[in-house]
Amino acid sequence: MPDAVADDAIVFAFHAGKLLVCDGETNTEAGPRVPRRADLATLGMQGPAHYLGALDGVACLAINLDDLDASSAEAAQGWTFNGLRSLFFRVPEPLIALAGRAFQVVEWDRTHRFCGHCGTPMRDKAGERARECPSCGHTAYPRVSPAMMVLVTRGREMLLARATRFPAGMFSALAGFVEPGETIEDCIHREVREEVAIEVGDPVYFGSQSWAFPHSLMIAFTAEYAAGELRPDATEIAEARWFAPEALPQLPGSLSIARKLIDSTAARLSAMPR
Repeated sequence: MPDAVADDAIVFAFHAGKLLVCDGETNTEAGPRVPRRADLATLGMQGPAHYLGALDGVACLAINLDDLDASSAEAAQGWTFNGLRSLFFRVPEPLIALAGRAFQVVEWDRTHRFCGHCGTPMRDKAGERARECPSCGHTAYPRVSPAMMVLVTRGREMLLARATRFPAGMFSALAGFVEPGETIEDCIHREVREEVAIEVGDPVYFGSQSWAFPHSLMIAFTAEYAAGELRPDATEIAEARWFAPEALPQLPGSLSIARKLIDSTAARLSAMPR
């Protein structure tokens, strides 16, 4: 944290996992407004603060307000707490990306107040984003969970699946968390086999995206179908089908790497002869 942080610093303030924004009559911006440090002072709201860096020269902070009464803020001047997903496309993308980072830092801090080894209250570690135990020396860093995403192709078709938790009609690429001891490639082969019972060839890297639900690094690939018949795992996958690029179903929103992966692959497959 810098020695001095200006009143115009952008503050991502969370209560119960929701972000404080102003969306009432006093807001002069086009969409919900993320508060500045001066706004939090006016509202009399304080909490543990974490410096995130600067956006266009303006300092950015993450603050946990779980110890405060949320109703007092929501009753004042149109301030409300909102889930991050509900703010997609309503708040500028750079701010949403920073809000995702802030959420992960705040959640890490909230869940690492005590040492997981001996139970002693933890303290901030000087010089890095970490918490350390003054008793046994155990150090805890923010958790990042790697997860793979893979879009399987078969000629001009791509495999899309509807997870049991998805809204009706929405499909996406297959995805899953990496298990201890696995490489990303191992995870791709295992998850595809478990979720839809087919085999794929060597995966090709596409891109990655930090995803704050809950604290993931989503690493996306494409892979060519190799063998097997589709048999969706009814526990996680409600339906899986092959789709031509000109006949795609409802897809995830454009802010997600899933949509970027599908759009890019669909454009490539559309150029192939039928």
